[in-house]
Amino acid sequence: MDNKFLKFFFNNPTQFFVYLCHNFFKMKILLLISFFFASFLIIAQPSLFNSQRNWSKNKKEVFLGGGATQFFGDLGGRDRIGTDYSPVDMNIESTGFSVFAGYRYRWHPRWATKSQLTFGLVRGSDAHTAEVVRNTRNLHFRSPIVDFQQRLEFIVISNEKVGKRYNLAGLKGFTEKNTQLYIFSGLGVTHFNPQAQYQGSWVNLRPLGTEGQGQIDGPDKYLPVTVTIPMGVGYRWTLSGMWRIGLEFSFIKTFTDYMDDVSGTYYADYADPSAVNPLTLALANPAKENAHWFAHGQQRGDKNLDSYGYLNVVFSKNITYKQTYKRNKLQKYRGSKAKF
Repeated sequence: MDNKFLKFFFNNPTQFFVYLCHNFFKMKILLLISFFFASFLIIAQPSLFNSQRNWSKNKKEVFLGGGATQFFGDLGGRDRIGTDYSPVDMNIESTGFSVFAGYRYRWHPRWATKSQLTFGLVRGSDAHTAEVVRNTRNLHFRSPIVDFQQRLEFIVISNEKVGKRYNLAGLKGFTEKNTQLYIFSGLGVTHFNPQAQYQGSWVNLRPLGTEGQGQIDGPDKYLPVTVTIPMGVGYRWTLSGMWRIGLEFSFIKTFTDYMDDVSGTYYADYADPSAVNPLTLALANPAKENAHWFAHGQQRGDKNLDSYGYLNVVFSKNITYKQTYKRNKLQKYRGSKAKF
């Protein structure tokens, strides 16, 4: 690994992540590279840690932030087939948002665990792609999500400096640092609620059974909850003494194909069509033309599991350092009293 690259990484973090933002759709490639990068640094760069003492003053943190979401599933996507369900299929028009908060505990120079609760919105629309079949199908959705994740982080690079050099406060040329590059994975659970717009209002799709769920020969109703596997990479640097700012890329693999309410085939074989909710018929098949493509039994979606991604800005506060500072101050005060 070229040392010039490492110097650029630490000295110009903002420019580095602007480049990554412009290439968000290549997230899977970036994640793969980061794992190889981690393996290399474990062997070649163990000395990047400042000291064993300094990491222990950054054990406990609270954090919050927000950012953008991207859905990777049956709906929307780019202007070609074969790329859905991956970040390569990113569609800017379908970008959603997320806000989150959580707690991070670090028990080792290289290992930490993070609990995170996220509220967000994912969405997709066939109207945003020029791929003929998906565009003609004309389906769309949005889904509010509540996402809890328990992550395990591996800290690849850490440059940490705390306290005062030579015990002299305000020494010129010294600033506290907490620069970290890390990768992570874990387990999570996400609640979702797919909706579609009809005559200006957003309608919940799951109760409608748009693919014949609940009918005699139809599929079972799907659950609005899924287990997830988050994975990603992040980088952060010091904002002030106890505050850090960072950027995270996350790819979330789910175990459902119904985040967008699309998975199987079109259903029209109702025993009593007059008893069917008109909303079910209107939102199950809003195709603009070529009706024979979307008749009963024809493919509406596929069986690949959905996924989504986050690009988030993270603000974290080191609460361990604050506790340590108060304790040291109290010990100094007690020591000065003992002299009199």
